[in-house]
Amino acid sequence: MDYALAIEGAPETVPGGTGVLLLHPSTGETDRIDTDFLATDTDHFLVISTRTTAREVEQKLEYYDVDESRAVILDTLSVERGYSRRSGEKVHYVSAPHDLDGIVSQARNFLETHDGKLRLTVDSVTELAYYADEQEVYEAMGELLDLLAEYDAVGLFHLSKEVHDEETTEKYVELFDGTVDLTADGSVRCEF
Repeated sequence: MDYALAIEGAPETVPGGTGVLLLHPSTGETDRIDTDFLATDTDHFLVISTRTTAREVEQKLEYYDVDESRAVILDTLSVERGYSRRSGEKVHYVSAPHDLDGIVSQARNFLETHDGKLRLTVDSVTELAYYADEQEVYEAMGELLDLLAEYDAVGLFHLSKEVHDEETTEKYVELFDGTVDLTADGSVRCEF
């Protein structure tokens, strides 16, 4: 199954199983690319949020006019921050942002229980690395990429260029099928 990308400079479509790394200078600039990615050619999508709460994700989707009925949100922050939350049909929680097994398990559950064209986004890999061991985060991202291939889905993974050293960034670039490099002036360079 092919998926339209709607990212300037990227291929028009990519096959299911494709993982895209979004390199960026600051988090605010990523919203436009992220929401275009989620809104295009999609039946259902999962937002794995390690940077903002589910409520903030919902506000972002509404602001960018993304169809929220297609969204499932995995909030990794609220429980650790002390908010008592119960998972529902559209919003799920893990105990803490460093619960990588829980994150991978929730992604698998989403992919198993939804049909059609499926996307996921991880916002952000960099944030995960604040909470968990860098190598464990890298391995968990590899597991998520394997799930994309298994379920014929596509994913967009955020990584800040300002935080990681060149060696770490390059290691992630090599893990993914394509890279979208967002510069400080808002221009985009893609390599697939």
